[in-house]
Amino acid sequence: MEEQMKVKKALNNNVLIATHPLYHEVILIGKGIGFGKSKGDIVPTDQAEKTFLLKNEQEQAQYKQLISYIDPLLMEMLNDIIHLIEDRMGETLHEHIHVALTDHLSFAINRAHQQVQFSNPFLFEIESLYPKEYRIAHEVVSIIKDKVGVEFPEGETGFIALHIHSSVTNKTIHDMNRHHQLISKLVDIIEQTLHLKLERHNINYNRLIQHLHRAIERVYLGEQLGEQTNLAKVLKSTYPVCYNLAWKLIKVMQQQLHTRVDESEVLYLTIHLQRLTQS
Repeated sequence: MEEQMKVKKALNNNVLIATHPLYHEVILIGKGIGFGKSKGDIVPTDQAEKTFLLKNEQEQAQYKQLISYIDPLLMEMLNDIIHLIEDRMGETLHEHIHVALTDHLSFAINRAHQQVQFSNPFLFEIESLYPKEYRIAHEVVSIIKDKVGVEFPEGETGFIALHIHSSVTNKTIHDMNRHHQLISKLVDIIEQTLHLKLERHNINYNRLIQHLHRAIERVYLGEQLGEQTNLAKVLKSTYPVCYNLAWKLIKVMQQQLHTRVDESEVLYLTIHLQRLTQS
């Protein structure tokens, strides 16, 4: 890459804004990359450990604002954490993680210092749905404890895992939370109808959560499982309570998602529900 980048503004010793002949304004991250740099200086391309565009003007403005009030040493640690996440995930993260996770972690650290904690009602679901992200989030929490001396509650691990998953899939935190709220609502209906309390670490509970999550994904992707007329007759007659409950859940999903849910989902839900009654 022979194109020259020129400094537009050094935000701190490790982050600067540069002009690029092809991409116009870019943000460069690297150890000491901004030290002693002035406007118009040439930036060697091999000095940048990370280059991102932040095409969204609002995100770019937010990132510049974050840089202005976050301690440079903390910012350096947060950038290292994002590099770690990318390395552990083994794939390129969406650049909005530089804004979203940096903002979240800086506020979380401030809250911890002030002994303000937020509960995470979807912790079990997040751990079940995103196990790899959850493991990496645990590693992030350990790093912050070692580097900053702040010990996060377990719920914070779930929030970080959500941000990691968001950066891989480019789904918004808002959409993921909506899906988790729907899954929690469906679980409540199951417990009330079957008169049981589901054990969150039970393998059948995890299978149910995974299935509900994939069912929601299939709705958005327009995927269908295919007709199983004979199986439907067998399940309806053999497990009428679970079969009727599965239909109830499908109707709730349709109301919440504002779209049709493939009727074949009833069959697989019935099987999962029947497993729950036997566990």
